[in-house]
Amino acid sequence: MDDALEKRQLDCKLSLGAVVDYTSLAGKKEKVAMEMALKDFYARRTSLRQYYPTLHVRNSRGDPIGAASSAKILIKKHHARVIIGFRAWQEAVFVAQLGNESQVPIVSLSNEAPPWAFSQWPFLVSAARNVDAQMKAVAAIIQSWQWRQVNIIYEDFNPVASGINPNIITAIQDVDAEINELVALSPFSPYTYISKKLESLKNGQCRVFIVHTSITLATKIFKEASEMGMIGKDFVWITTNDITSQIDSLNASSITSIQGVLGVKTYFSTPNKRSKDFQSRFQVMFRLQYSNGPLPEPGTSTLQAYDAAWAVALALEGNLYSKSSGCVDKMNGQELLEKILKTKFEGLTGLFNFSTERKLVPVHIFQIVNVAGKSYRKLGYWTEGLGFSESIHKSSIYNKSMSILGQVFWPGGPWSVPKGWVIPTSHSYRLKIGVPAKSTFREFVNVTYDHLGGDPIINGFSIEVFKATLALLPYHLPYDFIPFEGTYDSLVEQVHVKNLDAVVGDTAIVSHRCEYAEFSQPYAESGLQRNHHPNFRGNIRNQIGTMLSLSFTTLFSLQGVKLHSNLSRMAMAVWLFVALVITQSFTASLTTLLTIQRLDPIKVDIETLKKSGAKVGCDANSFVVKYLEEVIGFHPNNIKRMHTEDDYPQALMTREIAAAFLEVPYVKMYLAKYCDGFTTSGPTFKVGGFGFAFARSSPYLPDISEAVLKVSESGKLQELERSLNSSFNCSTAQLVDNHDSLGINSFWGLFVITGGTSTIALLIFIFHYLRQRWYQPSSNEQQHHSPANDELLMFGPEMENRYQQYL
Repeated sequence: MDDALEKRQLDCKLSLGAVVDYTSLAGKKEKVAMEMALKDFYARRTSLRQYYPTLHVRNSRGDPIGAASSAKILIKKHHARVIIGFRAWQEAVFVAQLGNESQVPIVSLSNEAPPWAFSQWPFLVSAARNVDAQMKAVAAIIQSWQWRQVNIIYEDFNPVASGINPNIITAIQDVDAEINELVALSPFSPYTYISKKLESLKNGQCRVFIVHTSITLATKIFKEASEMGMIGKDFVWITTNDITSQIDSLNASSITSIQGVLGVKTYFSTPNKRSKDFQSRFQVMFRLQYSNGPLPEPGTSTLQAYDAAWAVALALEGNLYSKSSGCVDKMNGQELLEKILKTKFEGLTGLFNFSTERKLVPVHIFQIVNVAGKSYRKLGYWTEGLGFSESIHKSSIYNKSMSILGQVFWPGGPWSVPKGWVIPTSHSYRLKIGVPAKSTFREFVNVTYDHLGGDPIINGFSIEVFKATLALLPYHLPYDFIPFEGTYDSLVEQVHVKNLDAVVGDTAIVSHRCEYAEFSQPYAESGLQRNHHPNFRGNIRNQIGTMLSLSFTTLFSLQGVKLHSNLSRMAMAVWLFVALVITQSFTASLTTLLTIQRLDPIKVDIETLKKSGAKVGCDANSFVVKYLEEVIGFHPNNIKRMHTEDDYPQALMTREIAAAFLEVPYVKMYLAKYCDGFTTSGPTFKVGGFGFAFARSSPYLPDISEAVLKVSESGKLQELERSLNSSFNCSTAQLVDNHDSLGINSFWGLFVITGGTSTIALLIFIFHYLRQRWYQPSSNEQQHHSPANDELLMFGPEMENRYQQYL
């Protein structure tokens, strides 16, 4: 070949740069993939072979500063027109400004580039697909196993805009979970600092960890966690794509430290034939360059590196043309950048086509893997908008629960699903539970002190229900009651700002409080009723049967039979007198009862109360004040706030208020205590009942709610309610109807007189009868009738006749 021609061909070769981490297997695979892409591209275009670019690859050693230094050498020394690589976002950050100054496109393989990065660094291009949807996949895993809290460990390296990707927080909150701790670690964090942070997390109650870092930092985290015993029973570890996609690049020691980890990685639906062809060729090329070590499979970053290099080669097509004096470069840096952004082809990762934001089409399908043994198991897939599935086909069955993917090998063993939290290991940890210091109804919560400045003594119905609930938990839950001065709304807000862990008391479950806390299953029924002072009350059902029975007995009395004996006349006279008294008494009672039924209790109509401007009373510290104003529509000036339960009866009796609005549990207790003269009226306004308030997504809440149900089903709750109401003098019957009624006890005196008279008459009769038989006369004497004989003959048939009539 002519020397001049050879020189001209050499001059026509452009320089391309690449920066990878040679210390990692992933970096080595990316280098091989980029070289294969350029070779494959120009092999298909024989006319362009003379313009085959030279790829200069530099080693960043996983150091952002080293990456920036390598890029500078590529630009200044090798005149690289484009630099590809920088899978770690922190490396791309350090190099992006250099690309702007030199007008050299920086094609990053990092999928962590935030939207603002491209406006700040116009020459930065992301050749990795957006994987923000992976956070939804992670959240779906959390939701599947009903974990309520998570810890997130993320890599904070950006000197320009530090902080976590907001997509993570949004995705977690969308499944009603809560972020317990956000732990930021630098890629340069020493092992001692990582260990200190992990120790703090270990002492907490949350056992679900999401690791969202580079593979380099993740290796350090898991090494420390494993040594601290945090890769074991009760722990859950979930890794995102940057880690999961490179698990096959880890050595045996690193794999051992992540046993049981769940991972989310991108999935590309590459045609099977093309994928297998690339994999076989890749392994051959990799073995030629790196003869030692295991033979790896191409990972996500490998495929992305191949497509990025192909896109750059496609953008350079037609850029150079040869002249006798050499080659002419037709495009400057800006024009080359625009051509790269306009490339469109079917790559190994799918359709390669940049959006207006200089990003590729985002990934919507992710693989779910589980580290076990020397590598990982492919459990299945998660598709955005569809859920989990075992395969990716048109006929695939999707489910929102990950349980359809089969057995997961959790850290510490596959036998049971970790519940995601434990009682904190610190012995000093105790739940801070707030209670209302000044409850209007002290029977529910009563706070006293044995002496000034002493410890509070807290008891009451709500407290007893809570203690009964804790007794049914499968674990011991230490706590301290903390009295709170203020309204119930303010008390619940203390849970939201984390001054308290929970609230126990007669706390109503209403919508606006649910913004600050989450409530347990209610332990007291819902409803809002009003009490007032009635004129009449009564019920005739229990007395009608008695009256009818007595009336029929009176009607069938033998008033028409002629009586010849003085004794019979005496007994009958007394019985008729008693019958008359009883009949008249029950007639008067029935008349009164029928009259009472027509005189209904005074109906306290709400509209009438509002129009007349009548005052109504309610608990000063409860939600009822706002409810009366905003829902029912009472004027604020017509609402009297009550501070103690003793204020209600006095205000009602003196007509200071026309009615009192109370929650149903209060009404039951109130009527049990003040049963005479008060009643409920009108409809019941439904509210949520009484419940225990905990922090949103508290891990204790499901167990607490279940225990409340058990307390109710076991009868313990009803027993506590009976104990609450039976401590007062009024009985249940009096609560229903305190109107005096007639019964047998009302006439016991008359029955004693009647029974005594009849008994005396009977004894006299028997006495005369026996006397007559003792002194029986002769047969001649028997022919003469004596008064005694006449009396016996007269009285006998009378009694026999009466007996027959009753039969």
